[in-house]
Amino acid sequence: MLIVICGATAIGKSGLALALAQRYGSIIISADSRQVYREFNIGTAKPTIAEQDLVPHYLIDICNPTHTMTVADYQQQAQSILAQRISGQRLEDISPVLLSPNPLVSQSPNLPIFLVGGTGLYIKSIVRGMKIPRVAPNNELRSQLLSIGQSQLYAMLQQVDGFAAQKIHPHDSVRTLRALEVFYITGTPISDLQGENPPDYPILQIGLDCDVSHLDSRIARRTESMVKDGFVEEVEYLCQKYGRDLPLLNTLGYQEIKQYLAGDISLDEAKELTFLHTRQFAKRQRTWFRKDGQIEWFDTESPDLLEQVWLRIQKFINNDNADNLTPVKF
Repeated sequence: MLIVICGATAIGKSGLALALAQRYGSIIISADSRQVYREFNIGTAKPTIAEQDLVPHYLIDICNPTHTMTVADYQQQAQSILAQRISGQRLEDISPVLLSPNPLVSQSPNLPIFLVGGTGLYIKSIVRGMKIPRVAPNNELRSQLLSIGQSQLYAMLQQVDGFAAQKIHPHDSVRTLRALEVFYITGTPISDLQGENPPDYPILQIGLDCDVSHLDSRIARRTESMVKDGFVEEVEYLCQKYGRDLPLLNTLGYQEIKQYLAGDISLDEAKELTFLHTRQFAKRQRTWFRKDGQIEWFDTESPDLLEQVWLRIQKFINNDNADNLTPVKF
C-alpha cells in the first residue's frame, strides 16, 4: 500500500514522513523534481545524510545536473520500486541507479510505502498511473516551432489534435509546444497517447496545510536557515563547476543567490526575493493539490499531528473506512 504525503513547500512533509517511516520501519520515495539531481542539496531542502541513515530514501541524487529528468523517467523508476516492494522482492535487486546510498530496509510487502513531496505531477503520475508519451525533447524541432509564434502554433495544434487543443489554453506555450513536438515526432496526436492506468494497490493521500500566515513564517525561517547552512557557498560552487547558464541554477532560490553573487542585488534582497518567489510557488502548489478531492487534509500546526496521521494510516491499513477524524478546512 502507498501513503502519499503532499503539500506546499516548507509545510513539514519530510519531517512527518520521516517520523512515520521510522515507526513502520518503512521507506520513503521522494516526489521532488529537484531532489533527483546530485549536488543540489541545500536549496532543494534535500534530506540530510543523517536523515537518510535513519530511513532509506529513494529517487534522490539519481541524476546529474547536466541531464534532464523527465516525468516519464521518474514514473518508470518509481513504479519499478513500488512494484518490487509490493510484490515482496528485495529492493537491493533494483539497479543501483534507482537507489539512494542506503537501500537496507525490511522487505515486508505489508508495510506502507511513503511517497513524499510537493511536485504534483510526479505524484499524479504514480497515483493516477498517467500514460506519458516517451518522446524526448527535440531542440531542433522546438527551435523551429518557437520561431513561428504562439498564436500560429496553437492554430496548428487545433488542426492536428483538436482534442488536445480543447484542454490547452491558447496562451499555454509550454503545453502547446509539447503537443506539437509529440505529434511531429510520432505522427500520433498526443491525446491518443495519453490517459490513465491507475495502480491496483490501495493508496491513501495525506495533505498538509496551515494558515497562510503560518506558512509564510515557515518559508521565512527556511530561507534564513538555508543561508546559514551554506546556500551561498553551494550556489557559488555549482556556478563554478557547471557554469552560470545551467538551467537548474535558474530555479527557485538558486537564481536569486546567483544574482547576489553576480553583484546585481544584496544578500538581504536575495533572501527577500527568495521568500517572495517561494511564497508564490507555495500558492500554486496549494491550488494544484486542492483540486484533488482524494486528498485528506491535516493541519501541520496541530500539536498532535503525528498521532492524527498515524491513526488515519492505521485505520487505512486495517481497511476501516469509519474515520472519526474530521479533515481540517482551510
